[in-house]
Amino acid sequence: MTNPKLGYAGISDSGNHIPSSKKNHKKLLLSLLATLLVAASLVAIVVGVKNKNSDNSATSTPLSLSHHSHTIVKSACSSTFYPELCYSAIASEPNVTHKITTNRDVIQLSLKITFRAVEQNYFTVKKLFTEHDDLTKREKTALHDCLETIDETLDELREAQHNLELYPNKKTLYQHADDLKTLISAAITNQVTCLDGFSHDDADKHVRKALEKGQVHVEHMCSNALAMTKNMTDSDIANYEYNMRVENNGQNGNSNRKLLVENDVEWPEWISAADRRLLQASTVKADVTVAADGSGDFKTVTEAVDAAPLKSSKRFVIRIKAGVYRENVEVPKKKNNIMFLGDGRTNTIITASRNVVDGSTTFHSATVAVVGSNFLARDLTFQNTAGPSKHQAVALRVGGDLSAFFNCDILAFQDTLYVHNNRQFFVKCLIAGTVDFIFGNSAVVFQDCDIHARLPSSGQKNMVTAQGRVDPNQNTGIVIQKCRIGATNDLESVKKNFKTYLGRPWKEYSRTVIMQSSISDVIDPIGWHEWSGNFGLSTLVYREYQNTGPGAGTSNRVTWKGYKVITDTAEAREYTPGSFIGGSSWLGSTGFPFSLGL
Repeated sequence: MTNPKLGYAGISDSGNHIPSSKKNHKKLLLSLLATLLVAASLVAIVVGVKNKNSDNSATSTPLSLSHHSHTIVKSACSSTFYPELCYSAIASEPNVTHKITTNRDVIQLSLKITFRAVEQNYFTVKKLFTEHDDLTKREKTALHDCLETIDETLDELREAQHNLELYPNKKTLYQHADDLKTLISAAITNQVTCLDGFSHDDADKHVRKALEKGQVHVEHMCSNALAMTKNMTDSDIANYEYNMRVENNGQNGNSNRKLLVENDVEWPEWISAADRRLLQASTVKADVTVAADGSGDFKTVTEAVDAAPLKSSKRFVIRIKAGVYRENVEVPKKKNNIMFLGDGRTNTIITASRNVVDGSTTFHSATVAVVGSNFLARDLTFQNTAGPSKHQAVALRVGGDLSAFFNCDILAFQDTLYVHNNRQFFVKCLIAGTVDFIFGNSAVVFQDCDIHARLPSSGQKNMVTAQGRVDPNQNTGIVIQKCRIGATNDLESVKKNFKTYLGRPWKEYSRTVIMQSSISDVIDPIGWHEWSGNFGLSTLVYREYQNTGPGAGTSNRVTWKGYKVITDTAEAREYTPGSFIGGSSWLGSTGFPFSLGL
């Protein structure tokens, strides 16, 4: 093709022919020939360099990395599930030659790159809103869910980077490790949550396809950061514990793994003494009061939440007087340190009926959604009355880190309690439902709770849990300890007609532990149920330990590779509140009693 800037030889800009002599014509030909030879030489050089770089890309050090940095990046990425992505993302960053001297540097840069990818996903979602005017109600809701989870992911990655900058000096190694793994685990879960919003209907799939590449890319990048973080912190903790054993003349250096016991409750160490008093005190001073009859500061719970301060360092107590509050309530991420204080679980009831059949997403269907961290609730009921025929209909969704619930009822049918992500603790609560009625991918412990299956729709099976861990390095799972698993009255009389199981693997690395609990005969002797064929059966982690009752026998349980009865006390201790959601930190400075036992 002729270069448009040159035009045709012998034709002026005006299109008129220009007369020329043979001599001039010969000079022009020689000039063109010389130009072509130079251009050909340049092309050959460029192609040669490109081919050389391409051929050696798997083995040579990229121009942006020094040999020393190259070695560190390769070593750090070798612990990940997507090492090629891990390495190429780092190596393609400009001006990183002298910035990588430790594994921590690799993780920080990986998080920075991931942060930019999440921002790009945000613009992709916004573009879908503007370019598609035929979106269904649920597709629009699902896209809004994605924007919310993307926003949360940006905060989690930002906080993880900040924690890495302080590592390992501002907290104990155990706190640093648990906080970092929690933040990155939550970021992974958010990518999956976004895409899950488009799995309710075949019509949703075209929107899901437009998002899938970007969301999966971020999930894999987060997975790599999590693997490298776990590898780094596990190594540092192992060295620390070894040094402690040496200093203690060979004694067990794991004495930090302690449980805080108070009034027969083993509290996670992150619940402060002040918050324990709030959860158990007979009287609590409220900052504001909600009363449906107008006798309080507000008539709705939503108004009270809106009035709470942003990013408060102090506890803000909202007393919700006896009454039925028909509303959907969200505690957003900037509203932390909020407490809901009811007048009794049968007296104060927050209820609604959003559900998937009527056009909501599972995520958005929650009657109460908690995103703000350090949330507490006591003496009230969270309820979704949509009924079993409406399928997914959440009563309570919790994503706020370090949240705790005491003396609460959580009532619905399918998908009653969505323990979405981060760390949570439920004590002396009642959770009742039908299909997958405790589900999600948080790190959560239920202690001294009543967990009851309800009467489902005809042809349905009850699943107590559906845990959603998608990566084996995530520190997430459902632990049910010292609870009572049974049936509500409506199911009890016809339980032979409806199978009920302890759980099924919603995601590939599903993890659920039932220990020291009473299990009634409502649970089928086989115990657990598959999700779809052999999916997850070899990669899941399902454990039982010292359970009692007619449904606790393990002789007829499933024989999956991922299922096991725990016989080692040390292994069981890893799933207690102090270890599983407590960060395994030293607690001596609190002045409270400790227990090493189960």
